[in-house]
Amino acid sequence: MHLRAVPYDHPDALKLDAQVQLEYQERYDGEGDATFLDPAMFLPPAGLYLLAYDASDTPVASGAWRAQDHNDEGYSDGDAEVKRMYVIPEARGKGLARRILAELEADAAAAGRRRMVLETGDRQPEAIALYLSSGYELSEKFGYYRDYESSRCMAKPLPSPHTPA
Repeated sequence: MHLRAVPYDHPDALKLDAQVQLEYQERYDGEGDATFLDPAMFLPPAGLYLLAYDASDTPVASGAWRAQDHNDEGYSDGDAEVKRMYVIPEARGKGLARRILAELEADAAAAGRRRMVLETGDRQPEAIALYLSSGYELSEKFGYYRDYESSRCMAKPLPSPHTPA
């Protein structure tokens, strides 16, 4: 497996995004993620979109971060929001999500972001377990789904670019 930074509107990214939307629809009774995302939100140094490819160069996982600062959706200055974490069913259980998450955290910290934040849902226990085991803690709600009962928001401080992790 290898990771590659790609634009959010790359054909492989669009393919995996469509797959994760189908999974959200199944888990949440027909609702996909309606959060507005623009490809420019993931351009370095204010974001990053990663894809994992298998040995045959097939995209099998994705993950991204985008810069957030204080706004009316509850973000704080210096936040880096995790988006589009997804692993296709056939590639699950191989540590890809954890590897992508670590790369996103390192990149966001290097870009000067102070905290990783994410929103997931109560029907994604695997995601919740991954984030808790990666040092994330439940936080005050933020983002598009902050008023939904099923929303679970989490946060993790990032090391300063000058401080060892």
